[in-house]
Amino acid sequence: MNIKNKRILVTGADGFIGSHLVETLIENGARVKALSLYNSFNNWGWLEDIENTSDIDIVSGDIRDPYQMKKITEGIDIIFHLAALIAIPYSYAAPSSYIETNVKGTLNVCQAALENRCSRIIHTSTSEVYGTAQYVPIDEDHPLQPQSPYSASKIGADAVAMSFFYSYKLPLIVARPFNTYGPRQSARAIIPTLITQIASGKKELQLGNLTPTRDFNFVKDTVLGLIALAECDKAIGQTINIGSGTEISISDLADTIKRMMKSDAGAITDDCRVRPDTSEIQRLRCDNSKIISLTGFKPRYTLEQGLDITIEWIKKHLAKYKPNIYNV
Repeated sequence: MNIKNKRILVTGADGFIGSHLVETLIENGARVKALSLYNSFNNWGWLEDIENTSDIDIVSGDIRDPYQMKKITEGIDIIFHLAALIAIPYSYAAPSSYIETNVKGTLNVCQAALENRCSRIIHTSTSEVYGTAQYVPIDEDHPLQPQSPYSASKIGADAVAMSFFYSYKLPLIVARPFNTYGPRQSARAIIPTLITQIASGKKELQLGNLTPTRDFNFVKDTVLGLIALAECDKAIGQTINIGSGTEISISDLADTIKRMMKSDAGAITDDCRVRPDTSEIQRLRCDNSKIISLTGFKPRYTLEQGLDITIEWIKKHLAKYKPNIYNV
């Protein structure tokens, strides 16, 4: 299936990855409906920052409403389901909201897709569902371990999504990206945290645990991976990782960003940024052989290439961030 001229719904289109996905879909000739979370300010999130909003049908709404989901999926060929609550620290404070949005919201989207006979749905998962790596690289058969309320909600959402494939033959794919970064990422994530504190002139960076490792992927690569899966008939009914196959510790990441930004800032531990011991995921590294074999997709950006783009973008948009506030 080729996305050109297809009628595509992106949930979570107003978010970090979603806004980049919308841009790329438009560039590739898709007809896009973008779901933005309703708010009284009529603000479209990061969709406000893209140039071609006149080419997009932007709808304000909420995946927690099953009736609205049925309405907005009418006539849609492909759904990219990205809408979710994703901040891990906030999931400790408000776990019920994660179940309502991530699990029940996914149920609503899948039910609507089924009733409206959508041709394909790409449900977006997360590498957080694996928990701390029991072996590396992490393939799709790795055990799941809910080390935070967020990851538990995503495990539940993934299970709900796959149940619609097995029970109702809904043509569904579970895409499981590892840690995505790039322009427009929220301040809660480690890479914007580092860049914004350095760019604002801080000499001591307030950070959490520096020992865990992560598999970081530039947002344009994550988006191309999602599209490659949507176009792959053989991917239907499967869960598939999207990642680089490399890992770096948070400590080494901080040193890399400091070097690239010519900063001599030190680092101090901010206790409120440290996860509970048994909730911290110590190691993530993706086995991306499945997506490569199915689609031929491979990441195009090295970590430093992606960081260079991200640093320059955040420096130009620093006013959108609050470096002195820890945003959960």
